[in-house]
Amino acid sequence: MYIGTPLSAVSTKVMLLGGGELGKEVVIALQRLGVETIVVDRYVNPPAAQVAHRSYCITMTDAQALLTLIEKEKPHIIVPEIEAIATSVLLEVEQRGLAQIIPNARAVNLTMNRALIRRLASEELGLNTSKYKFAKSLNQLEQAIEQDIGYPAFVKPIMSSSGKGQSKISNFSEIGPAWKYAQDAGRVNQMEVIVESAIHFDYEITLLTVRSLADDNSVITSICNPIGHKQIAGDYVESFQPQIMGPVAHDKAIHIAKTVTNNLGGLGVFGVELFIKGDEVWFSEVSPRPHDTGLVTLITQYQNEFELHARAILGLPVNVQLREHGASHVIYAGVNSTSIKYDNLKQALNTVNTDIRLFGKPEGFVKRRMGIVLAAATTVNQALEIVRKMAKTIKIET
Repeated sequence: MYIGTPLSAVSTKVMLLGGGELGKEVVIALQRLGVETIVVDRYVNPPAAQVAHRSYCITMTDAQALLTLIEKEKPHIIVPEIEAIATSVLLEVEQRGLAQIIPNARAVNLTMNRALIRRLASEELGLNTSKYKFAKSLNQLEQAIEQDIGYPAFVKPIMSSSGKGQSKISNFSEIGPAWKYAQDAGRVNQMEVIVESAIHFDYEITLLTVRSLADDNSVITSICNPIGHKQIAGDYVESFQPQIMGPVAHDKAIHIAKTVTNNLGGLGVFGVELFIKGDEVWFSEVSPRPHDTGLVTLITQYQNEFELHARAILGLPVNVQLREHGASHVIYAGVNSTSIKYDNLKQALNTVNTDIRLFGKPEGFVKRRMGIVLAAATTVNQALEIVRKMAKTIKIET
């Protein structure tokens, strides 16, 4: 595939469906390769729209509105970046040959739905997962936990993003609030939920798995060094690379990542989430796009996950080599405001080999991720100490 000149008759057009902070970095990577970028989101001025050639604000779950826009723009490649999309449109676009869906429409549809991807991983591919049940009502959820899963249990809507709607259940009294929280955070009303048994893991990782083209146009799979991370209520708080693993667990993790992504197919970066305990490995989830925990690669790899994604979908060679040890930490808004200011940035960046990304989100909420800090160091632990201090140093004002 050639790359044309942006805003010309021969331009190479990539449309992102979703314009958050991950999409922003993908757009920047594509812009550096001379690609014309179009961002679509449900609200005005999302981060990615601020660096794209142009943007649109539509309801992406509105199938007709989404299809009309695609037919108008005629992108060569469509990159879904969030879950709230009318996936039926992507299937139609792919079938009609209107654009290439990344990684493909089937993979997007499967990974957006925790029920579909869990059944694929466990029942079709035979991968190790936690015990699970599905529930379509509060009564079904109570029965699933009391009779099958036990305590503690984890309740998640089958379709949500960034950990929204997830709860840990320790006793019967917490089931009702967990059901309500899942419904409030899910993509549609009366959302089915998945309830999972607890896995007492030592640590959890993301394996960034990249499917790209070789010289003969066959697909090759490359895997980045494991990324360790800390999550609170399903939301990433800090991540670091590399996560040290034993050879047996590492081989099992790579096997799982390749098995899942080979089945899903297509090109680009997949974020495969796994639980590790000793030599045992459990599949958790997979995202067919760059992963929030992979933001650490902005400082650790020669090609970060966004550059890897851009290169892979354009058919270019990729390099997953680690450059140095590093860590990332989230900056939360801490307030509800549409006029947030960041202070003490100079003090936070006073340590060598540090960096910061402020996403430019137009509105902040108490627990909304507004940016990240990054640090490289001799060891992961040193990098974590630095980013934790940096995150505390930055002051949020309104």
